[in-house]
Amino acid sequence: MAIKWTGVFPAVTTKFTANDELDFAAFDLNIEAQLEAGANGIILGGSLGEASVLTDDEKFGLLSHTLAVVNGRVPVLLNISESTTKKGIEVAKKAESLGAQGLMLLPPMRYYASPDETLAFFGAIAESTELPIMIYNNPVDYKIEVTLDMFEALTKYPNVQAIKESTRDVSNVTRLINRFGDRFKIFTGVDPLAMESIVMGADGWVAGLVDAFPRETVAIFNLIKENRIAEALTIYRWFLPVLELDIHPKLVQYIKLAEVATGLGTEAVRAPRLPIEGAERERVLKIINDALAVRPELPAGSWGK
Repeated sequence: MAIKWTGVFPAVTTKFTANDELDFAAFDLNIEAQLEAGANGIILGGSLGEASVLTDDEKFGLLSHTLAVVNGRVPVLLNISESTTKKGIEVAKKAESLGAQGLMLLPPMRYYASPDETLAFFGAIAESTELPIMIYNNPVDYKIEVTLDMFEALTKYPNVQAIKESTRDVSNVTRLINRFGDRFKIFTGVDPLAMESIVMGADGWVAGLVDAFPRETVAIFNLIKENRIAEALTIYRWFLPVLELDIHPKLVQYIKLAEVATGLGTEAVRAPRLPIEGAERERVLKIINDALAVRPELPAGSWGK
C-alpha cells in the first residue's frame, strides 16, 4: 500500500490490562472508532504509545494484530525510536517483513547526536528498507533539531517522504514549503498548534487527543481543507483546553484519562508511569468534563469514512 500523506494519522495509545498485559479488546475498540471517524492512517509505538516500555515481542505483536484489524483500510505505520543504528535497522526490516506500510523515525535516543551523526542514522535506516518514512522533528522533547539543511540532505532518499513537524514554530511549515515545495509532506505534530499549522499548509495531522475525540479531530482537519475556516475555528476553540493536554510530560496519562471519559480506552499505564491522583487528577478531569458538557454538534459530512 502506497501512503497518501494527508489527513489525520492518530498516534494511538497502547492499552494494558490490570495485569500489565496488552489489552487487545480495548485497543480494537479505539482503532475502530478512529476508522469510523475517518482517520487516514494509524501510527503505533510512538511516545504516546509508551514505546520505551514495550518489549520487542509486544511491539511487533501489536503491529501484526493492528494490521489484521485494520485489514488494509488505512496504512499502519510503526514508530522507530532506538538508541543504535543497528537496532533501528533491525526494527525497520522486521516491520517491513510483517507488512507495515510505513515508518515514523526519530533521531537517535539517549545520545545528543551531531547533525552528521543524525543524518547517517536516518540514511542507514532509509537504505535498509523500501518502506516510506516520516521523519519526526521534535527538538523540544528529543533535543535534536532536524534543520532545513538536514532535510535538504535527506532529499536523496526517495522513501523519506514526510515530516512530523513538532518544533512548535508554526512558521516552520512555511519555511519547509518555501524550501522544498511538495517534496516532503508536512504533518503538524503538536495538537494545540494544529489548526494554525494546517491553515499554513500542513498536509496532515499526527494527533494525540484524537484518541479520545476522533470525530472532532477529523472534522477540524476536513473543514480547514474545505476552506470552512469559521466552522473549524468554532470547534477548535472549544477543543483547545483539551488539546493542551498533549504538551505535558504526562500526556500519556492525561490522554488515557480522556479516553476513559469518552468510552474509548482504559487508564492503565505501564510503570514507571503511574495513574495521576489528587489535585492533578481533578484538574485534568475538570478540563475534560468541562469540554464534554458543551461538546459541539459537528457539521454534517465533516467526519466519517
